[in-house]
Parts: sequence; structure tokens; C-alpha cells
Amino acid sequence: MMRKNILVIGGTGLVGKVILRILEGRNPDYNLFVGSRQLGNTNNDLVIDVNNPKTFNCIIQNKIDLIVMCTKDSNNEILQFAIKNKLDYIDITKPTPDLTAAYNLAKSVEQINSRIIFSSGWMGGIVASLINFTEPEKHKIQEVNIYIYYSVKDLAGKSSANFLAENVCKPFIVYRNNQPKKVKHFLDAENFDFSFGIGKRKAYNLDVPDLFILNQIEKVPTVSVKMTYNSKFITNLMGYFQSLKIFNIMFLRERQLLFGSSGNGDQTIFEVVIKTNDKIKKVSVQSSKGQAELTAFSTVLHIEKMLSNTLLSGVYFSHQIHSSHEVYDAFQDYSTINIKLT
Repeated sequence: MMRKNILVIGGTGLVGKVILRILEGRNPDYNLFVGSRQLGNTNNDLVIDVNNPKTFNCIIQNKIDLIVMCTKDSNNEILQFAIKNKLDYIDITKPTPDLTAAYNLAKSVEQINSRIIFSSGWMGGIVASLINFTEPEKHKIQEVNIYIYYSVKDLAGKSSANFLAENVCKPFIVYRNNQPKKVKHFLDAENFDFSFGIGKRKAYNLDVPDLFILNQIEKVPTVSVKMTYNSKFITNLMGYFQSLKIFNIMFLRERQLLFGSSGNGDQTIFEVVIKTNDKIKKVSVQSSKGQAELTAFSTVLHIEKMLSNTLLSGVYFSHQIHSSHEVYDAFQDYSTINIKLT
């Protein structure tokens, strides 16, 4: 069997490094390449600048089978390169507006001769898989609410902080009975009782791609996402800042500093509440090693699935390539992830 050549673009970043670590541990026969703007010190380090297509030649020269995007590619240069050169591609970094643009671009291509996977939903795009596992009768689902517990002590990459800094003043879309409704981050407080000993917390609006994926792709009529910080003080402060329009008078640099704090590591938790006409079900996930570990592990599951050669060419969201049982079982088996259904 030929060795698979996998290129992780943004492989020197926080999530990229963890993906490479987990891949190496689980699949020693994969040949792993790291793409970044700076030249590394091994033969498997490639100089790739997503804004400069002239740097993409090394992808062909090194016979790359699969490109994993862990860095922002706003112009979709790598996506277009992958489609044109019939290379498998998976992206885990796109915020909602960029994801919808990339998805529409890929869907507009007449014939795709590789597998194009969009995996930018929460924590590597595993929410929809967990929903499918928890409530297999998809047509019955009326409402999905996602609640996120985020610790400022967690290791955090730049991209999510920059996304919040750039978009905190802009409205985004949630869905109520299939009606798009414009809301803003850090408003519409709701009290939610978090599992794993966290307890009652005030949670505010957050824009994640699952809003689009669950309503537009999975046809769930009502979808919302809310988040709380580990510090009640910070959570309340963000609410005050938004309601008093203080974010609007801050410079972008100041907002980046505000959202950009990164600790040495802490747990992350998210919970998905699924409502049908007659039942409410909840799936709760805790990653004791934080967000990066959970996102990276989910991404590795997608990579392994893509390289198993059972997947036909086409454009997918990551939950569409697995059976939901596979994802649930993999989470159950992973030492630093706890998952429970109620």
C-alpha cells in the first residue's frame, strides 16, 4: 500500500500542531507535511502562502494526496487549487460568512473529482454527528440549542479571537421557525445549567457555522448558539460592553487584545439540547485538554475517514461522511474526552 501524503497548512499553529501529533500517534504510516509561510528545518516543511498561488507548486511536486486547512484562506485560493488539481481537501477554520461563500463556490463547480470537506462547525464540525446519534429521527427535530463553556485559561488560537474582534459589532443570523433573525454577539442572555460541575451560568449569543449548517443543510427549523466564559465577571462585562455599544468605539487592535487572551490550558465544555414535539434530549461533551485537542481529534477522525477510500468524490460537510455511531464511539474511547447523554 502506498503511503498517504498529507499536508497540514497552518501546521505550525495551535490546532495544526495538535492534529499532527494525534495523526502521528494513530497513523505512523502517513507521510506528514507542514505548510507555513516560514521555511522550517526538515524536508517535510513546505513554504506555502495562501495569498500567493506561486507558492503552491510544491504541493504537486511532493505528490500531496490531502490538504488540511488550519489557517485562514479568505480568497479560497487553496480550495480552488485543490479542485483544479483533483486533490482531497478539508477546511476547519472558516467562520460562517466565509464558509457559506466557500461552499457555494465548491457547489458551483460542474464536476469535482476529489473529496471536498467543510469541517468548520463547532470543534471540527462534530455537532451534527452528535445530534444524529442522539436523535436518529432527524425529521422530528424542531429545535437545537448549543451552549458553550469557554475558559479564558484555555490555549486559544488567534483566528477565533480575531473573528470576534472583527465581527462583534456586526449582526449575524440565527433561525426561529425557519425565519432568519438578526442578532448580535453577547446579547439575549439566557441562564443555562452546565454539566460537569459548572452549574448555572448566563450565556450570550455567539456566531458559529452550525447555525447555517443545522438550518440550511439539516433543515432544523430553530437553531441558536450561546456561550459563557469561565469567569462570570468577564461574561457580564461582555454583555455590558455590547449593550452599551462600547465595542463600537474601540479600535480593532483594542478588541483583538480584549478577545486574544490565551492561557496555559483548561477544559472546554459544550452541550447540545435537541427538542422534538414530545422529548428533550441533551448531549454534553467535555474535553479536559481544551478546545484545540477536541477540534484536532475531530479533524483526525475526518482525515482517517477520507483516506479509507470509501468516500466518493463530491462536496460534503464533515458530519455527512461518517455514521454518527463512529463519531460517538471514537469520542467514548478517547482518554481526555467525556461525553454523556440525558
